[in-house]
Amino acid sequence: MLFKKIIFIILVTLITIPLFASNSTSIVTSSLTGVVVDKSSGAPLIGVNVYFPDLRKGAITDGNGKYEINNLPAITQSIEISYTGYQTITKDINLRTNRTANFAMTESNSELNEVIVTGVSKATQIKQSPVPIVAVDKVYLNENSASNNIIAEITHIPGISTVTTGPNISKPFIHGLGYNRVVTLLDGIRIEGQQWGDEHGIEVDQNAINHIEVIKGPASLTYGSGAIAGVINLITAPTIPDGRILGSFSNDYGTNNGLINTSFQLQGNNNGLVWGTVLTNKLAKNYENQHDGRVYATGFKEKDARVMIGLNKSWGYSYLNASVFDDIQDIPDGSRDSLTRQFTYQITDADTYRPIVPASMLDSYATPALHQHVQMYNIYDNSSFNIGNNTLLLNLGYQYSHRREYTHPQNPSVPGLNLELHTLNYDLKYNFTPGNNYETTIGLNGMYQDNKLGKNSTDFPIPAYRLFDIGAFVFAKKSFGKVDVSAGGRYDTRVISSSAAYIDTTVTYFPSLYYGQNPTGTPNVIQQFNAFHKTFSGPSGSLGAAYNVSNALLLKANIATGFRAPSIAELSANGADPGSQIYHVGNINFKPEYSIQGDIGAYITLPVVSASAELYDNNIENYIFQEQMTDANGTPERVNANGSLNPNGQYSRFTYTQTKARILGGDFTLDIHPLAWLHFENSLTLTYGTNLGNHGNEPDSLRYLPFIPPLHTYSALRATFSKGFNWFRGMYGYIGLTHFEPQKRFFAAYGTETYTAGYNLLSAGFGGNIVNRKGEKVVELYIEGTNLANVNYQSNMSRLKYFDNPVVPAGIQPGIFNMGRNVSLKVVIPFDLSPKTKVTNKI
Repeated sequence: MLFKKIIFIILVTLITIPLFASNSTSIVTSSLTGVVVDKSSGAPLIGVNVYFPDLRKGAITDGNGKYEINNLPAITQSIEISYTGYQTITKDINLRTNRTANFAMTESNSELNEVIVTGVSKATQIKQSPVPIVAVDKVYLNENSASNNIIAEITHIPGISTVTTGPNISKPFIHGLGYNRVVTLLDGIRIEGQQWGDEHGIEVDQNAINHIEVIKGPASLTYGSGAIAGVINLITAPTIPDGRILGSFSNDYGTNNGLINTSFQLQGNNNGLVWGTVLTNKLAKNYENQHDGRVYATGFKEKDARVMIGLNKSWGYSYLNASVFDDIQDIPDGSRDSLTRQFTYQITDADTYRPIVPASMLDSYATPALHQHVQMYNIYDNSSFNIGNNTLLLNLGYQYSHRREYTHPQNPSVPGLNLELHTLNYDLKYNFTPGNNYETTIGLNGMYQDNKLGKNSTDFPIPAYRLFDIGAFVFAKKSFGKVDVSAGGRYDTRVISSSAAYIDTTVTYFPSLYYGQNPTGTPNVIQQFNAFHKTFSGPSGSLGAAYNVSNALLLKANIATGFRAPSIAELSANGADPGSQIYHVGNINFKPEYSIQGDIGAYITLPVVSASAELYDNNIENYIFQEQMTDANGTPERVNANGSLNPNGQYSRFTYTQTKARILGGDFTLDIHPLAWLHFENSLTLTYGTNLGNHGNEPDSLRYLPFIPPLHTYSALRATFSKGFNWFRGMYGYIGLTHFEPQKRFFAAYGTETYTAGYNLLSAGFGGNIVNRKGEKVVELYIEGTNLANVNYQSNMSRLKYFDNPVVPAGIQPGIFNMGRNVSLKVVIPFDLSPKTKVTNKI
């Protein structure tokens, strides 16, 4: 089955490329050369990226600041000139009439000129997009490498937060919305794992990502059901210059949990035949803090590999990618000895007695018997074909997500949870220009899924199911001088179905699941899942404008609607999820969510001050969220794996509910830079989530929504020396303070959430590049310290806050605290294996 789907993707790619490439002889080709210099001194800049985003072609300036790009289509395209510490330059170039383009760059960290490719018809500047969007590059990701995963690396972006289950599991939230409301992409392809699960992270190698683009707000228009909160597009490295073979070796070490993150990367380009690979090995032991000491079962081991091969010619490009993500993640539960409060661990399936975890186990890289094993196999193709001045884009993908959670210490090879999700993605877009200054896209995209319950598992939180998505959209953009207006509409249909399933509970800890008719008269057989067939359909759309009042002032406004069909867990969950310690109960009668969100933004860029304010108001009909179930006395229910009530049971029982909701707030930034090299950076994020219920005056315990981040700020004093000193270039250093207010606005009903105290976290970092006599990088160095004051704190977005014994002694703060002081040292060693006779700086 897997082999057939991989062959299908390859065959479609191999058939499609010649079909369009056969017309390449009619395409007029062009070339572009030029020089990039420092505007103030006139000195050439070495290593500047000169790039055509829509063509995925570019060059890197040589020792004289020169670049050359050949084999370009003779059409008008947007070009981006970017260099660390300098303001990005973007402009449209008519390649039919222009063969030379020189650029003079100004030192600045302002990135409103940056080109983005997510959520738009063609590559465009951020300042021309009405939708709130932010982008970060590889330098930003390296400077935040103390984070253990790719999503955690972007949490300093205003409006972005994460629900975490330890250091290596982070679920992205945008403006208080997460789970199946955020669509995460890899090179424009939806990443489909088990997003409904609290402890199910994003299955992507952080070392393979080159830059990230985030849409903050409904993006259902171009990405379909599920993008009601926004989109996070993880983008791999662009192709390198023709005739080059470039690579790097990196290693990152973290002092707190002994993180060792080693990665090898290699890329090549031979006359448009491009290829690349990334290999990663990560491992970490249990993290620690002053309050808990080492936190048992928070270590992990991860191995990743990806390869890419493709063609980049004047007719367009086609890249075939394949990757494997393999993560072994410990499963914490927070159980402790009642007298000493030391961590204990499960040794029998009956779980009648738990010994204290010895120090040797706490300070070890060994994987305990209770752990998750998550594998993601991904093969996808990104293709773009130039048809005159128009473009046809085709993205096809296949993913196989295999999640196993081992929860039987006496039978460590038997998985409790065993889910196998197969996904086929398709995405077809046609970009064309019907008139002067118009950009229009029509598209069709969706997916097919087949989720199976693997053999020999013992816990069944969700049923096996099949899902089919299809959606069509139209998007148009028009420029009126300083004003850019965009609008679009979409209609989605999702069909999801499942068969009835039954459990034979004869064996206490190892029930068997089967399908078919319930056998009459068979004892110990219960129905776990009902058969169902549901169809959800709905429209979505957006209308917005960006007004570049002047070079110093930009105004944006956008109104958008979103559509989201309920997830499989929300509809039909009925079982235990071992990794989350939750017994889920769904509701087959749920309706789809609809949202309408208004955004306004103002951006000021002055010689010594840059500032922005983005305000939003999101109203959601049929909002779905989880709440703790309680007994007749109002006590939170605890159950065994089979759902039977037990005050000391392993699982808390949660159900899903549906309501009206409103989320509003704002993201604010202020950057004071009296000197080109000195910046005082500040940001503030404010998010209010309100449960409107049926009438808008719910009692206090029901008034707020769960997992809403409190008001928080980030301030950093940063010094950047792009030109550096002697052998050092691109030097930087900063000291930062993150402040979180107490979260008093929480969903207190039924004991679902509790109050979270405020806290302050001190961070600092420095680094830069060591260069040789030619000005070429030989070493990149990044040193980052987080929670340097070693503060004991609990984030309201951390699920470990609720991991403890059912009964906690009076006067003791329950739950597990976040990571203490950590210092990360990352070293990157680039190397060049290019043939000496073929070295060039062109793509």
